[in-house]
Amino acid sequence: MALLDIKNLTLEIPHEGDYIRALDKVNLSVNEGEVRALVGESGSGKSLIVSAVSGSIPKHWRITADRMTWNGESLLNLSKSRRLQIMNEDIAIVFQNPLSSLDPSVTLGEQIQESIPSRLVDGKWFWQRNASRRQTTIKTLHKVGIRAHGDVMRAYPHEMPYDVGQRVMLAMALVAQPKIIIADDPTRGMETTTKTQILKLLTRLNKTRSVAILFVSHDLLAISSMADTMTVLYCGQTVESGKMKHLRKRPLHPYTKALIDSAPSFRNDLPPKSMLPNLGGSIPTLQHLPIGCRLGPRCPRAQKACVNVPGIRHIHDHTYSCHYPLHRDKR
Repeated sequence: MALLDIKNLTLEIPHEGDYIRALDKVNLSVNEGEVRALVGESGSGKSLIVSAVSGSIPKHWRITADRMTWNGESLLNLSKSRRLQIMNEDIAIVFQNPLSSLDPSVTLGEQIQESIPSRLVDGKWFWQRNASRRQTTIKTLHKVGIRAHGDVMRAYPHEMPYDVGQRVMLAMALVAQPKIIIADDPTRGMETTTKTQILKLLTRLNKTRSVAILFVSHDLLAISSMADTMTVLYCGQTVESGKMKHLRKRPLHPYTKALIDSAPSFRNDLPPKSMLPNLGGSIPTLQHLPIGCRLGPRCPRAQKACVNVPGIRHIHDHTYSCHYPLHRDKR
């Protein structure tokens, strides 16, 4: 059974007396011990999915889904206390911007220690429990590559560089020993050495503790090194999903192929100083969404049928939504 199971998630945002459909029937699942990548251009809705799972969307937004469950429990119908319990014990989220996600009035050390569930704290007396929290915090900071733990624990979020704040966010996720980590672009702005260290840490957690990971990013090189499966999102719609090795070798959706072709590390036949392939145009704004397939205005294979929303098609465990996939000739 999938730990996180989402079917036909729709999110509507109010705008000028009407509602804009920012997410349109998104499908996503993460099984126990699985590393799934969620990729797409900036503005495709990846962070909105993370917010919907965490329950951090504004109350006046409309959210519906045929199914949105955590370990069999519906996330849409949970009480506030139960939702908080799940987010504290089972689901850890590394948000994209540490400065806006961390409390500016509390030191980083206090925030990490506060994230440690009581069940993981040793000791009977309060000073023993405080010492246990501090030791866990120090060990975890070392794991994410922060050696000067004293300076970081005494600092406030605005006093630390962006990449250090991102590693603190990752440490806050790890101290809870969750069943799944949802990492929203956790290596953005990091130098290559630090990025490699973080990716190895996440991979080790997945292999040794069977921690499931939903890795949200547009860094295809980082994703390909660790992900088992991948879901591709475009403009709030799921366009393709399947095993990473199959998607890299034979993508079926034109947008997936464009993403892979635009990554130099995926091209062995790319001559030096040659132009990278790119998809013309840009992702549409939410106020001016095209009808039917949202990739239509940019798609080189688009035809009249693309004014209708394509259905989901299955080839074994590979799914895609396209009227003219790459394994079929246009007619």
